[in-house]
Amino acid sequence: MSIEANNEKKEFKPLIVAFCCNWCSYAGADLAGSSRLAYPADVKIIRVPCSCRVNPLFILRAFQKGADGVIMCGCHPGDCHYSTGNYYARRRMTLLFSMLDYLGVENGRTRVEWVSAAEGVKFSQTMNEFVEKIHSLGENVRLEDLRCKKN
Repeated sequence: MSIEANNEKKEFKPLIVAFCCNWCSYAGADLAGSSRLAYPADVKIIRVPCSCRVNPLFILRAFQKGADGVIMCGCHPGDCHYSTGNYYARRRMTLLFSMLDYLGVENGRTRVEWVSAAEGVKFSQTMNEFVEKIHSLGENVRLEDLRCKKN
């Protein structure tokens, strides 16, 4: 192997964590997949019972473990399977975003989106837009846990 090959930078592939509620967003992702709508494989989906179940510490931990972006998807306000879960989630995420801003994490690295089970196209478009945004921001090094980094 030549020295030049070792010095070349690898192309940046962002790691995106998507928390999706079981009843709407995860079903929207399933619809996107079954409709063969493309979105990057860099998006790692974590299914949660409700968007309200996403503790802000989950998002901080994702960043700490090396995520470049975190998106939370839930039911549209008023359509939550658990009545008011997404209202609580919306309030929590607003507070978390201001805290992340205080910690120095760029504003575009987190996002909340409401996607119903019938919106596979919206899910695909949202993920593509978010990955593009994170790609433009570059690698996240602010909340990185150096013990987890592979050399």
